[in-house]
Amino acid sequence: MMLDNRNLSMLVDFYELTMSNGYLENECGEQIVWFDMFYRKAPDHAGFAICAGLEQVIEYLKNLQFTPEDLAYLRSKKLFSENFLKYLENFKFSCDVWAIPEGTPVFPSEPIVTVRGPAIQAQFIETMILLSINHQSLIATKANRIVTAAQGRPVMEFGSRRAQGYDGAVLGARAAYIGGAAGTACTISDRDFAIPALGTMAHSWVQLFDTELDAFRAYAKIYPDDCTLLVDTYSVLHSGIPNAIKIFKELEAQGHHGKGIRIDSGDIAYLSKKARKMLDSAGLDYIRITVSNSLDEYIIRDLLMQGAQIDSFGVGERLVTSKSEPVFGGVYKLSAIEKNGEIIPKIKISENAVKITNPGCKTVWRLYDNESGKALADVLTLRDEIIDDSQPYEIFDPVHTYKRKKLKNFTAKRLQVPVFINGECVYESPSLSAIQAYCREQLETLWEEVKRFENPQIYFVDLSQKLWDLKHEMLKQEV
Repeated sequence: MMLDNRNLSMLVDFYELTMSNGYLENECGEQIVWFDMFYRKAPDHAGFAICAGLEQVIEYLKNLQFTPEDLAYLRSKKLFSENFLKYLENFKFSCDVWAIPEGTPVFPSEPIVTVRGPAIQAQFIETMILLSINHQSLIATKANRIVTAAQGRPVMEFGSRRAQGYDGAVLGARAAYIGGAAGTACTISDRDFAIPALGTMAHSWVQLFDTELDAFRAYAKIYPDDCTLLVDTYSVLHSGIPNAIKIFKELEAQGHHGKGIRIDSGDIAYLSKKARKMLDSAGLDYIRITVSNSLDEYIIRDLLMQGAQIDSFGVGERLVTSKSEPVFGGVYKLSAIEKNGEIIPKIKISENAVKITNPGCKTVWRLYDNESGKALADVLTLRDEIIDDSQPYEIFDPVHTYKRKKLKNFTAKRLQVPVFINGECVYESPSLSAIQAYCREQLETLWEEVKRFENPQIYFVDLSQKLWDLKHEMLKQEV
């Protein structure tokens, strides 16, 4: 879903324009090329990432067009040929695109998005593919870590006011929901994406009234069946909770039930335990305790280890900005070209081994154990290869890397699906709730060792023998 009616076609790095113009002038603009978008390292030293942002890529590609204002701007730069500007004026997207569905756990070096099409087009869309997938995959991955730490307690995304811009707030909430968040404070994300919007009061509400008790009573009068009170404006234990108890008892006398309290400062572990005792002693064991205040997965984990009595969490800037590691390092690399009906693989070589790319037209497979349902390994193959799961399949042993390992009794599944064919969208994006449910289901296929925060077990991503041979033959030729 588009956030508004902006034409984002010009949201490109300038070199994509200069290269596209150059391709056209060198008569190779229609050269068919293949690009892969993938990442090299998961954020926060995690064992995996969760891909997200595909729906926004689709909307961008569906709406690619260049306005008279765009063309006038480019003409004013005095860098671009009239032939190129005419090409943009009559632009029609015609690439093929394959992608891994949103919500899928993905691992380094796996093609998340693959583009095949004319060089001038495939090059031009690089920035928006990277921008959309990088941002939302980062937030979805961080959200999942925080949700995992909460051990089944709801996590609400509270970060709009600290996000990097309004798109960061809205799409950050979307990505957080994919990663498992229960709702958001961002109202527009509820309107546009049906993410449950949640929220009650700020400290200013309490301060506006003569007393804290007056503030609570006024709120309860308006929202008698949805009353959550913020209890830390003055003193949690000496006024906030005692006043909240009075209001909840008044609601009971009127035939209503209060909902909860929120603590936003102080020693949350200590305060939540004391609050629970006070509420229970007053016969209010149904009142839920929500906490907020610069939380992340590590603080949440520590709070629960200390016996904190918390029913749900509100997590803001450390989620919506992924504060601990705010960059998802996805890249977009040329992998092959087509010439005279022949596919010619391309490779990027670097002294930094992690930056050496996998050449050729590829796809990625996930191999699931038929007994446990768990993912055993992923395999990158050339696109014309098929993994026959009726036969044993050999991969490198991820533990004893000098050996091969035979997998038996498994099911092989291609992860990428067609999204565009000849520029026409052939993929229907699922609802956001369906993506969240799919993500939760796919995470269950990963071993717990892969999902731990510190020193996760490295999930094995192998290359097929044909791809391995191709890569190493090309490396030899370049030495």
